[in-house]
Amino acid sequence: MYDNEMRLEFLSKSSNEAFARITVAAFAAQLDPTIEELADIKTAVSEAVTNSIIHGYENMEGIIKIKGRIIKNTVELEISDTGKGIENVELARKPLYTTKANLERSGMGFTIMESFMDEVEIDSVLGLGTKVIMRKKIKKHIEDLDEILSVGGVC
Repeated sequence: MYDNEMRLEFLSKSSNEAFARITVAAFAAQLDPTIEELADIKTAVSEAVTNSIIHGYENMEGIIKIKGRIIKNTVELEISDTGKGIENVELARKPLYTTKANLERSGMGFTIMESFMDEVEIDSVLGLGTKVIMRKKIKKHIEDLDEILSVGGVC
């Protein structure tokens, strides 16, 4: 069903956030994304992993899992934890909402994920954890150029 798939598990330490970003970027690179598309993916992954570390596990250590899938020209990323879960997902999705104001958190994690990715799904159960699935369509640059040229009558 998938063109390619990868799985990654790591401890919920903030030092592993960069590892997650780079690993996912390397996986997505096979679709030849633009630098901007790659930066969008890395930023969204960073936000999801940081949410798992800070909110999901708080001061405890746990495992964060990432499943990456490529389906045609779309990267699908599933980032999950078995932390405390989110009490109210709709409230958590609102810009500037944070449960960690004392840590000077901006409350923009889900907003950032939604602005950088094409689709974001959040599934969370109190006491069991949270799963975020994000999708980003990578535009085929050569096909785009061909389309631009043919529409413009240059071909």
